[in-house]
Amino acid sequence: MTDRLDDYRRKRTAERTPEPIPGRHPAETGRGRFVIQQHHARSLHWDVRLERDGVLVSFAVPRGLPRDRERNHLAKHTEDHPLEYLTFHGEIPAGEYGGGRMTIFDQGTYDTDKWRDDEIGVTFHGERTSGRYIFFQTEGADWMVRRMDPPEPGWEPMPDQVTPMLATRARSLPVDDADWGYEMAWGGLRVTAYVSGGRVRLTGADGADVTSWFPEIRGLGPALAPTEAVLDGEIVTFDGPHPAPARLERRQAPKDAAAARRAAEHTPVQFLSFDLLWLEGHATLEAVRYAERRELLEGLAVTGDHWQTPPYFPGGGRYALEAAREQGLPGVIAKRLDSPYLPGRRTRLWLEINV
Repeated sequence: MTDRLDDYRRKRTAERTPEPIPGRHPAETGRGRFVIQQHHARSLHWDVRLERDGVLVSFAVPRGLPRDRERNHLAKHTEDHPLEYLTFHGEIPAGEYGGGRMTIFDQGTYDTDKWRDDEIGVTFHGERTSGRYIFFQTEGADWMVRRMDPPEPGWEPMPDQVTPMLATRARSLPVDDADWGYEMAWGGLRVTAYVSGGRVRLTGADGADVTSWFPEIRGLGPALAPTEAVLDGEIVTFDGPHPAPARLERRQAPKDAAAARRAAEHTPVQFLSFDLLWLEGHATLEAVRYAERRELLEGLAVTGDHWQTPPYFPGGGRYALEAAREQGLPGVIAKRLDSPYLPGRRTRLWLEINV
């Protein structure tokens, strides 16, 4: 009998990696287990492993399993893994094959609907993953994976484009202060961030793709993974003691990775997220109030070297305006706590008050 773990062993050295390296190929257990591991290697991906014939038949899926039937995702057929990998998690040392952090995203059992050399159909029964999927070969080791079942009830696909809601200029703070929340007016470049499958796409207020302008923001995708969300915010620089726009609209796309690193070092930028427009298959625009959207946003913990969620202040507009003045900011944005998000519209539900 051919030992299907030969390729797995050949790529690993037991003294250098915490991964399990069994000495023999075990017999079939008939239990039909699976594991999905989130793998922060050179590039983030998800490893889907199916127990079959005493090994784990494995696929690297860069964007994770699709959650609806509208899209197929790439799946790379990799070497078979030992059954001990069903519970493996940890840090594979840098420089080793597959180096990076690996965590268990989901595990459970599956039913085999079809198993051919070029097509595998399974039904997952996991805590976070359920339903029917088809893996089908396209060329060489490249496969695709497609969800066959309808998405969960109420699911809405991530929008391709959300035009930002705009504030109306006002000369003074609202009179009914307790009904409003206050944010700093940062004076940066307005962007919308679409986070899906561990990747992030940034668009400007006019809908233009500006992702390549800000390579340092790409890490937001892996940081939030596996969460998928659409965030409204601004890009600002911190060249001095206070944030500033610093002519971001003229920042050019870097030509290579080295240029990207130099751009990040010389123009340190931050993505400041202040609203949540879509989360895990559910739009949060008109049906969710501003105060509730902020609560959901803060629950995401959007915090990192180049991204954060600045606080907002329910009530206390006078103190917020004074804080903006002390920080050298243009002013504050007042938003009604019960305000929906109205894409592309400028209304008096949001007010811009300058210092």
